[in-house]
Amino acid sequence: MDQTNDLFEIIRSTRSMRRLKADPVPNALLNQVLEAGTCAASGGNQQNWKFLVIRDPAIKAAAGAFYYKGWHEVVGPRYRAGGSAPGTSQESFERMLAAAEHLADHIHEAPVWIVPCLSGPRGSGASIYPAVQNMLLACRALGLGATLTTLYLIHGAEAEAAMGIPEGYHSYAILPIGFPRGKFGPVRRAPLAEVVYDDSWGKAWSAE
Repeated sequence: MDQTNDLFEIIRSTRSMRRLKADPVPNALLNQVLEAGTCAASGGNQQNWKFLVIRDPAIKAAAGAFYYKGWHEVVGPRYRAGGSAPGTSQESFERMLAAAEHLADHIHEAPVWIVPCLSGPRGSGASIYPAVQNMLLACRALGLGATLTTLYLIHGAEAEAAMGIPEGYHSYAILPIGFPRGKFGPVRRAPLAEVVYDDSWGKAWSAE
């Protein structure tokens, strides 16, 4: 396992790992990932979250069918009609699309899913996405591959019913988790000069 304890190295190398091995993920590692999630902040510290861990192949197949449908009918064509993402070449963008399509076709084969949920009406997710990011960083620290995806929410009601999420709760993502087939590496992002402003909108940030 490619493990590291350096926080900034973890942040800089937490890529979306969409190609996963079929090997089961030990409960000891899952416990560490889930505990990292529960250490996150939530509004008023209410902790109105539940984390559904899914390993049952039948449940993953039933819910994964809606993910497949959402990618092939909506999201995949939308991405292919646009240009490459900021900070990436067209070649690397095509590789990302191929990996995303692989996930759509094989998400049900990921050894385990973590589905973060909140009680009450669907909101912005401010009280759940910090937990999601904690879990993604914990996965990276432990050498596990993972990605955050919300694509299934195109068919959210059907997918949530397939996952057995009860009335009164909403899911905010699926995190397919497993040991990665590829290697962790530096993320590709636009430079600070393109995305950070200093006091006035449009005034380039300078750290000097």
